[in-house]
Amino acid sequence: MTRKKILGSHVKRLLSGVADHGRRHLTEVETDLIQTGLLLEEAIEKLSFNFMAIHKTVEAEQATIQLLLRGGTATPEQRAQLEALQGQVGGYVNAAITSLQFQDMTSQLLDRTLKRVTGLREFLGTLGAHGDEMLPESDNEQIVELLGKVSMALAIQSLELRSVLRKAVSQQHLESGDIELF
Repeated sequence: MTRKKILGSHVKRLLSGVADHGRRHLTEVETDLIQTGLLLEEAIEKLSFNFMAIHKTVEAEQATIQLLLRGGTATPEQRAQLEALQGQVGGYVNAAITSLQFQDMTSQLLDRTLKRVTGLREFLGTLGAHGDEMLPESDNEQIVELLGKVSMALAIQSLELRSVLRKAVSQQHLESGDIELF
């Protein structure tokens, strides 16, 4: 084999190998991110369950509340339950709001990460497509030209990917205060 054919064969194998391995790894990352999203959905379902539990706890004290609204007098036990209820509900609500803020920001991070994965897959697809253009018979001039095209295409894709990604992840859906995560 001539030196040119060996060089062309190596470059083709390199580009194709990087593209194939990269695509496989990114597919696994994407699968993990989708599973993370499913886990977050499950966490939100549990959060909803806890909100309903708060509602049921308050509802259980409704008889005492009605008694007091009608001007009645609560027993010491009923008073203690009502006082404890206020602290319990306040704690549950604060924990729920924090959880919702975390979920909102996590969803944004997952969305941004999925965009990165998609962009990187396209990036690797470009390497693979240009690798397919490489022939073992290509001379040095053709190899240099091809590598220049690959570099230009990858630079453009990199800029496009950067332009669609936000730098900061921030709270969007709650009105309990602003939170920004890197």
